[in-house]
Amino acid sequence: MEEIIKYFPNLSENQLLQFKKMEELYHYWNSKINVISRKDIEELYIKHVLHSLGIAKVMEFQTKTTILDVGTGGGFPGIPLAILFPEARFYLIDVIAKKIKVVNEVATALGLENVKAEQIRAENVKGDFDFIVSRAVTNMPDFVSWINDKIKKQQKHEVKNGVLYLKGGDLTEELKDFPKATVYNLSDYFSEDFFETKKVVHLPIKFRV
Repeated sequence: MEEIIKYFPNLSENQLLQFKKMEELYHYWNSKINVISRKDIEELYIKHVLHSLGIAKVMEFQTKTTILDVGTGGGFPGIPLAILFPEARFYLIDVIAKKIKVVNEVATALGLENVKAEQIRAENVKGDFDFIVSRAVTNMPDFVSWINDKIKKQQKHEVKNGVLYLKGGDLTEELKDFPKATVYNLSDYFSEDFFETKKVVHLPIKFRV
């Protein structure tokens, strides 16, 4: 929790309580349905919660912003972002049913009324969204092919509608066909060693009829 408070000092009492409860909830559900590795569960706040909140360092979601979290796994980055932005609406999807069960149980226990979770493939999602977030579920070209018809036309942020993608390492080759992509180094925002090679990629995507 110290890391969360350190980088996000203006949290409400309710948000602090929600972030605090995450540890107990994820330890409980992870013992029943393994969604986080045993090694990583001990570093939940840095490797999962704070990593997810890296998106919030480059993007502040406004009221009624709609966000699709593709391949959410146990609820990352969607759950931490939903706590931080209670006025935005999050749709968390994954193809694995047991992971969505954990997401729904955690969201309910935390009282997150701005979260909907469903077992569904990204290609089959109906509707459109302001932003699509994810944590390195695949390479960018494949990811874009899944979601490039799901972006809203109407802009409400200075940052253009599109993808906000958490990924690590050298992305030069992966992004060579996406000249409009902007890469933000999370080491500019977080001092922990874990973030040394971690990045947020913003890729604007035009609305498609």
